[in-house]
Amino acid sequence: MAGSEGAERVKRLRRLDCCSVSDALDRLEIAGTVTGLAQQSGSGMVAGRAITVRLGVGERPAGALRHLGTTAVEMANSENVIVIEQRTGLDAGCWGGLLTLGAKCRGVAGVIADGPVRDIDEAQAYEFPIFSNRLTCITARGRVVEKDTNGTVMICDREVAAGDYVIADRSGVIFIPQDRIDEVLDVAEEIAGREAAMAKAILSGTAIGEVMGGNYENMLEVQQ
Repeated sequence: MAGSEGAERVKRLRRLDCCSVSDALDRLEIAGTVTGLAQQSGSGMVAGRAITVRLGVGERPAGALRHLGTTAVEMANSENVIVIEQRTGLDAGCWGGLLTLGAKCRGVAGVIADGPVRDIDEAQAYEFPIFSNRLTCITARGRVVEKDTNGTVMICDREVAAGDYVIADRSGVIFIPQDRIDEVLDVAEEIAGREAAMAKAILSGTAIGEVMGGNYENMLEVQQ
């Protein structure tokens, strides 16, 4: 049941956009909105549940040698967004072209990276959605290693846990704690519905000042 409930929540999230979800977080006083992670490839909104990857410097964890990111790709499906932390300060790619191809073949919804992404031309050719704050051509080999998969990561000073919900579009990126998703969805859907009604009124000829009056300005107040 938990899996089917999670899938339904992802479907609901994909019918929204970052602005309505951000407004819902404001009303609920939840910190989760991030700006500055630009959409570098792909188009449109992406949403899903986070599979996290944390990269760092030093020795890699014990165990079989694997290329960074491959464990996350093999774990992921169409309901997942891969979320990567590479905050070492080193200009070293945390994601690249073959990983993009592998994720595309798995149907992964997209990638969000706090760190440099390389092979972005390949990602654009594959029309695969990637959001990041910078690009590079420099390899990770010999510079950074994978420290953890599906743990907790920091993305632009927001803590993200595996299984949290993610939505991203050209306006921003939002992380929603999994234990708050139901209330966020309810509020965001209500806000989106009210804005759709307002847009309809404007299209029908109602003056915009009348439409965007007191009710609009008070939209984010807690509803009694």
